[in-house]
Amino acid sequence: MAKRTYNRFWRWHFYGALFMAPLLITLTLSGIGYLFYTNVENIAYKDLFFGNSEETYQLTIDEGISLVQHENPGYDITKVMMMEEPYNTRLTLASEDGGERYVFLDEHNEIVGSQDAKYTYANIMRNIHSSLFAGGTVVNYLVELAACWAVFLLLSGLYMTWRGKALMKPKKPARRIAIKRTHAWIGTVITIPMLVIIFTGLPWSAVMGDFIYSASQDHPSIGTPLLQQQPPASDMSEIPWAVRKEEAPSSGEPDPHANHGGGKMPGMDMGGNGILIEKLLWKARDAGIEKPYTIIAPSSEDGVFIVSKGSNTGVTGLDVSPYDEMTAYFDQYSGDPISTVGYSEYGILAKWFTWGIPLHEGHLFGWPNKILNLLVCLAFLYLIFKGFQMWLVRKKTGSLSAPPRAGRPVTAGFIILMVVLGVLMPLYGISLVIVLLIEGILHLARRKRRPASV
Repeated sequence: MAKRTYNRFWRWHFYGALFMAPLLITLTLSGIGYLFYTNVENIAYKDLFFGNSEETYQLTIDEGISLVQHENPGYDITKVMMMEEPYNTRLTLASEDGGERYVFLDEHNEIVGSQDAKYTYANIMRNIHSSLFAGGTVVNYLVELAACWAVFLLLSGLYMTWRGKALMKPKKPARRIAIKRTHAWIGTVITIPMLVIIFTGLPWSAVMGDFIYSASQDHPSIGTPLLQQQPPASDMSEIPWAVRKEEAPSSGEPDPHANHGGGKMPGMDMGGNGILIEKLLWKARDAGIEKPYTIIAPSSEDGVFIVSKGSNTGVTGLDVSPYDEMTAYFDQYSGDPISTVGYSEYGILAKWFTWGIPLHEGHLFGWPNKILNLLVCLAFLYLIFKGFQMWLVRKKTGSLSAPPRAGRPVTAGFIILMVVLGVLMPLYGISLVIVLLIEGILHLARRKRRPASV
């Protein structure tokens, strides 16, 4: 019975590694690249991030925004990112055809330069890591499926290490045994940190990410707090994960005595009744909000300005400590604060991912976080390499040399593990059903080819 269970884990481990290794290598390499995106971008985009325009005339932030809108026809300004010194202010522009552009303003609010958002280093690494830079639902599912199978590979590897006593040093080690022992040691050491990295990345996944967020929304006691809000239509990627899909409260009626003429984000059709951005900055300062933070433009006549600080923005110079995360809503006409959601109001699930996502991205506790993640990723790549090396040593010419099929019966422990993983990771569960169907078809085909007994 134990041998059959071992062979079953071995066979599934073999095929899972064989088919998922290319994706896992791609995800790991892109993850390593993303770990250091802030360091790369600070050098690659030094002039945009820290440079100055040749113009030295001092403009207000609203005049700078108007200048950007004038020089970028067809684009609407949707976000203003107020950075700490020495970073320049960064504006996000969006067009109707889905294009996105970043424009930078210096200390005089003069234009320093711009870049296509799609081709920045951080966005390229992120898109490769999350969707192989191809995008689309199918690709997103495939990436998530690879992460789910990585969990099974790690857990099944631990079982085989324990059951096969792979960590024990043999008296007369053959080359394959030595490789297997190295493979087993690496897998044992990195299983827990690798599982942490995988599960802290799942909030951005297609299926489990939506499930986790829905659970967080439906159960405020463990997730995100309830707000009486109206959903904004603008993209909110710089808003903290815990409140990213929360509805925003509505603004009051337009104040006929408000400071008119330019307070709205240019290109937003709000009748010109919104407050000046300069005034909003003062309102944010009075509310105790310090840089860095993002301002999201109202999306409708009764929408609000959203001012947020996030620990997982994906924008160089914008991340803050999880404790400092907050999202504040300001009336677009008066500039008065309406409501604020802070880290202390998150439920335990939202707090976990508020810490977990920056841990996954490698900037929760500075350089040590980056180095730790890097070492785990490099060890994971070496683990894959040793696994393939072990297969090639035992592989016979002209044969796949897959592990032997396991006969019946199937142990209860194996079934329970597969069911639990399938429930926790729905895409993995679906893939298991497909694997079982394929195994069943192959089994029937072999039985038909088997000669009848005389």
